[in-house]
Amino acid sequence: MNSGQAKEKMSADENIKILFVASEVFPFAKTGGLADVASALPKALSKINCNVKVILPKYSTIDAIKYDLEFVCELPNGGAVKKCKLKGSTVEFFFIEYEYYFGRKALYGENGADYADNAERYIYFCKAVLDFARVTGFKPDVIHCNDWQAALIPVYLETLRKDPFFKNTGTVMTIHNLAYQGIFHKDTMYATGLPWSFFTRDRLEYWDHLNFMKGGLVFADIVNTVSETYAREIQSSYDYGWGLEGILQARKHDVYGILNGIDSRDWSPATDKYLTNKFDILSLGRKLENKKLLSGKVGVPFKPGTPLIGIVSRFADQKGFDIIGQALELLLQNDIQLVAQGVGEQRYFEMFRKFRLKYPDKISVVESFNERIAHLIYAGADMFLMPSRFEPCGLSQLISYRYGTIPIVRETGGLADSVKNYDPKTGQGTGFVFKNYSPWSLLDAVSRAGEVYRTKELWARLILKDMKLDFSWDISAGKYLELYKKIIVKRK
Repeated sequence: MNSGQAKEKMSADENIKILFVASEVFPFAKTGGLADVASALPKALSKINCNVKVILPKYSTIDAIKYDLEFVCELPNGGAVKKCKLKGSTVEFFFIEYEYYFGRKALYGENGADYADNAERYIYFCKAVLDFARVTGFKPDVIHCNDWQAALIPVYLETLRKDPFFKNTGTVMTIHNLAYQGIFHKDTMYATGLPWSFFTRDRLEYWDHLNFMKGGLVFADIVNTVSETYAREIQSSYDYGWGLEGILQARKHDVYGILNGIDSRDWSPATDKYLTNKFDILSLGRKLENKKLLSGKVGVPFKPGTPLIGIVSRFADQKGFDIIGQALELLLQNDIQLVAQGVGEQRYFEMFRKFRLKYPDKISVVESFNERIAHLIYAGADMFLMPSRFEPCGLSQLISYRYGTIPIVRETGGLADSVKNYDPKTGQGTGFVFKNYSPWSLLDAVSRAGEVYRTKELWARLILKDMKLDFSWDISAGKYLELYKKIIVKRK
């Protein structure tokens, strides 16, 4: 079949069949942004001519009774598959159940350490996904693999090309954060069941170790990541590519960037179930009520005329907390307040505690993740700070737009793609952006934001403009559909 015939057949098909594979999916299991993407993107795809099935491990933390899990089938290598549907969704969710590997207290590790057998756990998962497809007869046009935990699927498919069932199945390998690659001792090759001919520099070998992510990047039909700028950055140097920049450069014509979206139903100040004071662009006065409530919750005085900066983040160097620490003394000497919430490195909690003692009226930190407080920070803060060293996409800046909270970000990855620097003279731009990774550049961006904040008319216009921005998944889903079509044409 030539490409023209393939395109004609593809347009005649009722549904493109997508098997969406992720190690975590909200609301079943979540440690980070991957879970949100793996929940929202399939829903958006189901609206545009895609038959999407989502598959993840059945961790013991997933309540089978709450989600009414149904038995589907047993798997040839042990374990079973269960499924459910969420209310109001056309997407089916499937769960690979294998007690030995997934019947644990957490997803990836406990007490700050990864499980020692994570390689074997996700080798089993990747094999089980392909077994699921064959046993149930669901022949996907595309298997969409997310992060290193699913990255061996394109490798295994390479060994199955003579199998008629998988002959035309293509793959997308999505990188959510290239800093996490799934690197294990080379003896793990025995557990994979793959021939040692795959353990070479141009395949799975990485400095005499086995690299799951590298396998996915080599063998997937298309590689994509979660913003256009990050797609360029990871090809540019070790700082972003973490040793895989050469592979990505070699495949540059197959590497795409698609900015993540957010679920506008979950993130709306007009309907947010966590907010007492709901608001929209016609009732912005209620945003001030959220600021007052937030101030009371975190223990800083309510100051209507003082800008309140919010942070909801993992406390780590990647997120810019090293330069926040260097800037805090000078930052807090200004007429400004700051509230931060998150989990992460202990040294940053200690840093915030020290400044809290010195500036009790200006700073507060919530040392855990609380969904209600997080929503209140988005709704009640005036500005949202994200000075990341690198940021594949970032969702917080998109959420802050919805709540009329103006982002202050470093120009990197998805932050560069979604936040344009505001110019008070022209009114162009959506936030405050700085380029150099330094405390001085951060302080300058905050200072610029403060100047505009004190000009109430300009600030109000900026809020209204940002709240109207559309970063819904519908736009991103359409771009993913185009990638799937490219793969289907290639594989026919």
